[in-house]
Amino acid sequence: MADAAPEKTTTQRLEEEGEIAADYLEELLDIADLDGEIDMDIDHGRATVDIVTEARGSLSHLVGAEGEVLDALQDLTRLAVQARTGERSRLMLDIAGYRAERRAALTAQANEAMETVRSSGEAIELEPMNAFERKVVHDAVAAAGLTSDSHGTDPERYVKIHPAG
Repeated sequence: MADAAPEKTTTQRLEEEGEIAADYLEELLDIADLDGEIDMDIDHGRATVDIVTEARGSLSHLVGAEGEVLDALQDLTRLAVQARTGERSRLMLDIAGYRAERRAALTAQANEAMETVRSSGEAIELEPMNAFERKVVHDAVAAAGLTSDSHGTDPERYVKIHPAG
């Protein structure tokens, strides 16, 4: 009887996810005749793949209005990874820095809301957000020592920030 293959470390598994995703996205770019470089990394226990380009705006149609095309491409990329690995992927995709810029704007919005919560002592509800956006806000709130939770159902799910204590 042959020995079973050694189990992969988390880092090896995430690197494999990134490689599979990069191959999938490179094929997509080739088919669409688009220029873009693929950058891979591991961030907060997730494989991250970024499509970057120097031609400003050339990939905007892959982001779409409010990132909806980006979200769909991320879902398709996760499915491609899952088809190859047999495991669910939590991979994060960014295109032309859209998510990075959105993360910075959401963190600033969360900071403003937290200041209001601290000064008023009252909880605050933010506008509806997608899962990525809610996670960014929850992380910022937790880092600041306050608490938050999500309410509602998609696409009207929103974050409520509570005062400390």
